[in-house]
Amino acid sequence: MFIRRTRTSNARTGEAYFTYRLVEAVREGKTVRQRTLLNLGSQFDVPQGDWAVLAARISELLHGQGALMTAKPAIEALAQRYAAQIIGRQTLQPQPVGVQPEPAERFHDIDVGTLELVRPRSVGVEHAAFTTLRALGFEEKLAELGFNRPQIAAAVGNVVGRITAPASELATHDWLQNRTALGELIDYDYEKMDLQQIDRSADMLLRHRDVIEQHIFDTASTLFGFESTITLYDLTNTPRLRGGRLYFEGVANGIGKARRGRSKEKRSDCPLVTLGLVLDVTGFPRRSRIFAGNVTEAATLETMLGQLGAAAGATVVMDAGIATEANLAWLTANGYRYVVVGRKQARMFDPEKATVVMTAGNMPVQVQRVHTPGSHEALLYCYSPARADKDIAIDTKKAAGFEAELQKLADGLAKPRATKNPAKIRERIGRARQKYARAAQHYEVEVTLDETGETVTAIRWTKATKPSSAMANPGVYCLRTTLIDLEDATLWRIYSMLTNLEAVFRSLKTDLGLRPVYHQIERRVEGHLFISLIAYCVVHTMRTRLKPLGIADSWDTIRKTLSNQVRLTVTMQRRDNKTLHVRKASRPGPAQQKICDALRLTPNPGGSIQAVF
Repeated sequence: MFIRRTRTSNARTGEAYFTYRLVEAVREGKTVRQRTLLNLGSQFDVPQGDWAVLAARISELLHGQGALMTAKPAIEALAQRYAAQIIGRQTLQPQPVGVQPEPAERFHDIDVGTLELVRPRSVGVEHAAFTTLRALGFEEKLAELGFNRPQIAAAVGNVVGRITAPASELATHDWLQNRTALGELIDYDYEKMDLQQIDRSADMLLRHRDVIEQHIFDTASTLFGFESTITLYDLTNTPRLRGGRLYFEGVANGIGKARRGRSKEKRSDCPLVTLGLVLDVTGFPRRSRIFAGNVTEAATLETMLGQLGAAAGATVVMDAGIATEANLAWLTANGYRYVVVGRKQARMFDPEKATVVMTAGNMPVQVQRVHTPGSHEALLYCYSPARADKDIAIDTKKAAGFEAELQKLADGLAKPRATKNPAKIRERIGRARQKYARAAQHYEVEVTLDETGETVTAIRWTKATKPSSAMANPGVYCLRTTLIDLEDATLWRIYSMLTNLEAVFRSLKTDLGLRPVYHQIERRVEGHLFISLIAYCVVHTMRTRLKPLGIADSWDTIRKTLSNQVRLTVTMQRRDNKTLHVRKASRPGPAQQKICDALRLTPNPGGSIQAVF
């Protein structure tokens, strides 16, 4: 076995170049001929001095022999890769026209003591994700958009990697090359793909974002037969996460949209970008956009829904952060209906006038409708016992925290070194009010000074719960809607669909690698986020298929269940000194098989390959 270099030329341009092949000598009767085992391509860059060692090591691997000499790590990795390719293609050799391939031999006389299990690669999650991605017509759509085969493979690798092992593009590249059997499922060698191809595929996906989003949504609509009538809208901050801290490296100068703003993770000191999503009631995204990190939620609604081109009469569901009077007026003027969380601070609720609605979890919620005759809008005051318990717990904790801060300041007045300066004391009280704003609004704080007015002698506080506040009415919230003809129960269930958005963002952040983002170029940041969004669509498609069959687990649970299935090669020495290689997937366990049956997946992804050398 040896490596041969052949000079050839481009048929179109006439440019000369070299190609490389792995060749072995084969005796046929009285003649010896050379047979190409593997085309190594024109980018083969192994130094010629290592060719013999590489060829010898490949031969050892194919014939089940131990290494006669220690090869360099890079040579060993190449030998493992090329040997696996030769084994995989042994059963795929083209046959002459009219000649049927010989069936694989079923019985072998082997030495059990030589049995080895090599080249394990994960395949369970990849198989489910790739099959679903194919059902969504992803590859066909990319081909239609002008992607070539390597570009499609890179895009598929990016998305399936985000579903299976969510991480940065650098980590995805390592995963594709060393830990997954995805390449065997799509017949592509990811070990020859460099990191730049992974990054460039994200750029290409981003350039066609609108078309790809629309295609996936339309395909999902066809698969599940739903009609879109309700639109959910929300935003989430997307800071960088590294080493447990949320920040963009340096000052993120290369990312124009990276701005400091209000962060739900309490890291307003970090540069952020903001992801805006418009979803259908089914949970499938219809449109996504990246905004600056300091954008206000209220300022993006018209842009998003205007670009979406939603049909007149569609119902928009959104929370209080976006439900400004200007936005509600815009929705009404443009023919939209809405169910939103009211910004009104007053909370009025009369249980005698309320109807009882049962939630999906079989928990009661009381709903009181207030509608002024002639008005286009109705108010729904809702009371949830579960929410009341939560509100009480939060208010109790916040009040205790605020009082503890005040008590600390008061205790310090009796200590010699503690500050008693009125300005500093009031500053610290102000910081405490800001930190515990939810509770602090119900407190009156009095600071007493000495005769000179330069020293604080006492700090006293009293608590008086404000009427119509959340603390006075725990568990009560207000909805505003123009769907005045619908029943209270229906309106509440429409509002409860906002939990779909919360679930989407939670899945994107925790399950699908929305964070971390390690890029310093704006388009790469947006590309990273868009890949996570495509990954979510695939996961949501799988979960939508599984739920009617009684599998309502989180994606993290499903992924862990499927992750145990691997593809590996069993190598055994035969009595005739030849080596038998069999590559196939491990058998699914009962929990895996249940999911495979529900998704109609083959139990042996990639099929079985048998080769003898």
